[in-house]
Amino acid sequence: MIDFNEITFAHKAFFWLLLVIPLMAGWYFWRLKVLSGSIRLSSFRNFRTLKNDSLSLARHTLPVLRAIAIAAIIIAIARPQSSTSWQNVTTEGIDIVIALDISGSMLAEDLRPNRLEASKNVATEFIEGRINDRIGLVVYSGESFTQCPLTSDHSVLKNLFKDIKNGMIEDGTAIGMGLATAVNRLKDSEAKSKVVILLTDGSNTSGAIPPITAAEIAKTFGIRVYTVGVGTNGMAPYPFRSPLGGVIYQDVEVKIDEPTLKEISKITGGEYFRATDNKKLAAIYEEIDKLEKSKIEVTEFRKKNEAFLPWGILAAIALLLEFILSKTLFKSIT
Repeated sequence: MIDFNEITFAHKAFFWLLLVIPLMAGWYFWRLKVLSGSIRLSSFRNFRTLKNDSLSLARHTLPVLRAIAIAAIIIAIARPQSSTSWQNVTTEGIDIVIALDISGSMLAEDLRPNRLEASKNVATEFIEGRINDRIGLVVYSGESFTQCPLTSDHSVLKNLFKDIKNGMIEDGTAIGMGLATAVNRLKDSEAKSKVVILLTDGSNTSGAIPPITAAEIAKTFGIRVYTVGVGTNGMAPYPFRSPLGGVIYQDVEVKIDEPTLKEISKITGGEYFRATDNKKLAAIYEEIDKLEKSKIEVTEFRKKNEAFLPWGILAAIALLLEFILSKTLFKSIT
């Protein structure tokens, strides 16, 4: 079967010859008009019993067959070719761990619907675009734990992202512990590129490991850390429980320890970003995606096969049918 999506033509200029077909059609109808005669009769009474001659109408199939044959011949001499190709692909996957702050301050609504949900949504989109990489997830607040180890099963990872919420662990901001847990997940990896994406909206307030110490450990294992400060500049609306049971909002000051986050990135060879709204957060992930692309070496082989034979057969069949019909069924009327 011919796959027309894979057909190319070596000599496309021959398609100009297809213009002869409408010229043939015009000449055929002009010839019919010239050769047709007329006769005047005083009455049609004696012709009422005659039936329409369907055979005389069917004679028009002869020029149609001829046109099909000519079109097929033109296509054949244009040298249609089908191509087959195959590739030898070598991918160098990247191991990535996302370390996500789930402390209470991540419920602030300067990002929509709040910092935590915005971070989850954008991270999920990032995961969908990293089909060749293993990705893991670490969450932290007052302490840290691995929500998902490194995996190439991204559907499982995305489902585990949905389960993340504030209050899963003791509140606080243990940036050093979150980073150390992520490093622990990557230290035995054999991937040539190992990356941590660390998101937080505050400064280190708890945990046994200082952030800079965790960064030095990451450097030892050849792990790059991209740090992301999540939160607007100045004040941000934060939901508080009302004594009456409802929710009230109060603006609270955004305090992100940017010098420490910048130092972590500098030590490990990564970069620091600030996400003050949803668009900037998405742009940060897009930038990281560009910086951490999998290396793909492609060797492509292509083979072209001549595909004129079907068109030649079609032309031969059409010409043969025209010849047989003109010498048999339509012999007396042509």
